[in-house]
Amino acid sequence: MVTVEPAAPGDADAVVDLWVALAAEQRRHGSHIRADTNRDAIRESLARHAADDGLTVARDDGAIVGFVRFAVERGPLTQDRTRGVVRDLYVVPERRDEGVGGRLLDAAEAALRDRGVAVVAVEALARNDDAIRFYERRGYRPHRIEFEREVENDKRPRRDR
Repeated sequence: MVTVEPAAPGDADAVVDLWVALAAEQRRHGSHIRADTNRDAIRESLARHAADDGLTVARDDGAIVGFVRFAVERGPLTQDRTRGVVRDLYVVPERRDEGVGGRLLDAAEAALRDRGVAVVAVEALARNDDAIRFYERRGYRPHRIEFEREVENDKRPRRDR
């Protein structure tokens, strides 16, 4: 039976492997994040999120099968609404379509609501149709759209010609 609970401080190391799997999987959707080379940086971030109650895990028989990392958005600009941000949501492939991702997102939304947020933001890569459908089914709608293109420089020509 899967349980969803705040991560313990020692869970960050186990979640790092799942984050690396997430980052590697996202490469096929166009992510520029290098998975394994960011292991140390993400371990520190996950440990901070766990200490701040911003990391929730899904466990099955003690093994972590998914996680969500989230926080209240902070920045120098004043906004008219306090935003929570879900940074990462991941479920191991063999446990997908069992409701684990929904339970993780529910837990993150509840924790953020308890911290006074009025709106929750999530990101999905434009080519990740499964993630987009998941968030849309949960009531999320596009808020910002980010565009990018390669630029020509002295190291390589632009590919879109």
